[in-house]
Amino acid sequence: MLTFTIRRLLMSVPTLLFISLVIFLLLELAPGDPMAQVPLTVPPEVKEKMREALGLGQPMHIRFWKWLVQFFWIEPQVMIDHFFGTTYAVGDLRVISWQTRSPVMDTVVQRIPQTLWVVGTAYIVGILIALPIGIYSAYRQYSVFDQCGTFITMVGFSIPPFFTGPLLIVVFSVQLGWFPFIYDTTHVVDDWDSFVYQLRQMILPVMVLALQTTAQISRYMRAAMLDNLNQDYVRTARAKGLSEAVVVMVHVLRNSMIPVVTVIALGMPAIFGGAIITEQVFSVNGIGSQLITALFANDLPTVQTLTFIFAMLIVFFNLIADILYGLLDPRIRYD
Repeated sequence: MLTFTIRRLLMSVPTLLFISLVIFLLLELAPGDPMAQVPLTVPPEVKEKMREALGLGQPMHIRFWKWLVQFFWIEPQVMIDHFFGTTYAVGDLRVISWQTRSPVMDTVVQRIPQTLWVVGTAYIVGILIALPIGIYSAYRQYSVFDQCGTFITMVGFSIPPFFTGPLLIVVFSVQLGWFPFIYDTTHVVDDWDSFVYQLRQMILPVMVLALQTTAQISRYMRAAMLDNLNQDYVRTARAKGLSEAVVVMVHVLRNSMIPVVTVIALGMPAIFGGAIITEQVFSVNGIGSQLITALFANDLPTVQTLTFIFAMLIVFFNLIADILYGLLDPRIRYD
């Protein structure tokens, strides 16, 4: 397993480099000019100096190479300097946002806790709800619970977040007044009342993100359980006198979790994509809203950095899924 992990990590390097090149080329070919929002009263020679200051006057391959050095070499040194008090990256040019004129990663570090707090909670809640629903739906196939669960999960999987978000705001915030519809990212939890308010303002965005997670994972869990419940080893376990709880929750569940683990691992980057819309709806000041703001402002360094971070998440969770495959299924050996 260790050899496989090292090999996959080495293979991910050219994969990420190719992804970064594709992202860079797509953004270069995209329409729009970062100088388009400059007032018309600014003289042309001043605009040209501004373009040179942003690095737009350099050839494409030079700008791509500078971004690679800044992201893979300088930014890790900045992180080391922050944690250990060293001075490796002092004076080095980092990835600078064209919109804020500040390092992109500084803004990402400030905003990502809000995104992780909402997204992580939503994913955990979605998994904890989806697995029992999928297991019981498969065990009680075609029952009333199974039919209701199938209908609800299909509806939840079909409705996009940009619809469920405003719908929940209208029902639970405007009509009932139970929860706030604006997520206050400046809220500080320092006592019980502030903790309760933090939970209340998280409920709506977590519900929106957890709905699709629950719908997807519960369907995969149900299908995997149904496939294993009819296998010969299940009949053998029952014939040996094992209790139904042991047969289902130990033997069947472990084998059924193998494909579901892949869905759970690969679904983590997808829920970050859903968070982009959800953060806009509920005004969560996370990296999703940062990406949308950068897109509207033609802030290519920010868009490129955030998009590449999402790509890194996909590659990382692919590796996690493969490793968990080997741990769950003794028949799978990579070394």
